Amino acid sequence: MDKPAQNRVLRAFLSRLFGARAERLAEKTLKKRGLRIITRQYSTPHGEIDLIARDGDTVVFVEVKARRRGDPAEAVTQEKQRRLTLAALQFLKRYKLLETACRFDVVAIVWPDDRSEPTIEHIRAAFEAVGRGQMFR
Repeated sequence: MDKPAQNRVLRAFLSRLFGARAERLAEKTLKKRGLRIITRQYSTPHGEIDLIARDGDTVVFVEVKARRRGDPAEAVTQEKQRRLTLAALQFLKRYKLLETACRFDVVAIVWPDDRSEPTIEHIRAAFEAVGRGQMFR
């Protein structure tokens, strides 16, 4: 394998580790706030939902975004919201929860390079359902 390919593989590996660490921190944060985690990394043909939780009677679909600087929540684009909506709709259909209240949250984590503590922001109801799945909330 040539050097550029090795670098790409290493960056992808480190990115996955960073993402997994962020998801664990997000899960811990949500549990402290009283949410109960139902599943992690729910995968569909439309994409993956990082965390699915219950907040009382509400199903909460959580997107976790982490960056070294800037605003991680900005990465939850309209297209990402559309894919999350479709994946959430598939989850609700699969488990016969279409009549259940739900929402989309974002956990944005900024993890500075200087090894200081991360900044964690839990954005409740960060966006409304987008596209074909918008009939549920």
